[in-house]
Amino acid sequence: MFEPSVKLTSGAQGSIPLIGFGTWKAESGEVKKAVKAAVAAGIRHIDCAAVYANEKEVGEALTEIFAEGKVKRGDLWITSKLWNTCHDPENVEKAAKSTIEDLKCEYLDLYLVHWPCAFAFTGLPCRPDTDFCPRDAEGNIKFAKVSLQQTWGAMEQLVEKKIVSHIGVSNYPLINILDMLTYCKIKPAVNQIEVHPYNSREELILECQRLGIHVTAYSPLGSGVGATGPLGDGVIGGIAQALGCSPGQVILSWIVQQGVSVIPKSVKAERIKANAQMVKLSPEQMKEISGLNKNMVTCDMRVYWQYPIHYGKTIT
Repeated sequence: MFEPSVKLTSGAQGSIPLIGFGTWKAESGEVKKAVKAAVAAGIRHIDCAAVYANEKEVGEALTEIFAEGKVKRGDLWITSKLWNTCHDPENVEKAAKSTIEDLKCEYLDLYLVHWPCAFAFTGLPCRPDTDFCPRDAEGNIKFAKVSLQQTWGAMEQLVEKKIVSHIGVSNYPLINILDMLTYCKIKPAVNQIEVHPYNSREELILECQRLGIHVTAYSPLGSGVGATGPLGDGVIGGIAQALGCSPGQVILSWIVQQGVSVIPKSVKAERIKANAQMVKLSPEQMKEISGLNKNMVTCDMRVYWQYPIHYGKTIT
């Protein structure tokens, strides 16, 4: 019913699995079991980031998985992300190697620039709470004078040195994508962005696909905003009832049927398994879900760091 993976058009040869597993907000003591449950459920795409402060525990899970011998390193697609404090070109390679060491995975299939903004360097490895968002004595964020072009040049070096197989970006609006295409030597293979029925990002998805840039959707279920989010929407609930599946499966299937990979997160084995099982939506159902869009953002640079960028309106 669905293609299990999509071949990327930039970087080394490789195909990114459409169904992945996200590790954002997976707490210490939970993420190890969750990663193992995801792989046991047949998921072969694990999404990580230094800022999630759990890559060492993910690495422990991967070590145990590989030791069992049923799944090899080459069977998995592992993504991680460069945090804002490491945008300076002299820190990009160090950050990538720090992540690879924590994940114990030899190389990364995909390394993303996490956000299009640079903070002052705070050292490696990053420590949660203190280093991820450096501030001065007055509480102002300490931004770094590093351009996105400078950072991308260092990312390209990672591919040339075979430290990572593919490079991409995350949370990049179209204006940043179009700008980087004027200077990049290696086109971003992926743009990972927030996508859910209340923030469909249709224009950005279509433009990225037109440009040969694959899109991965994070926070596909609305980042756990409950009854105010898409999981509690009556339209989605009605479709789920008609198809005999969960609202979450409806949402994830809506995303995947657009050719977009998705990285839902859960620490419950039953839900992880369910998230890997897609259903077939009719063209009418796809259109109905797309019509729910409100341009509502759950992960917003303007809220986090008062960074001037336009994504939509923030969910409250």
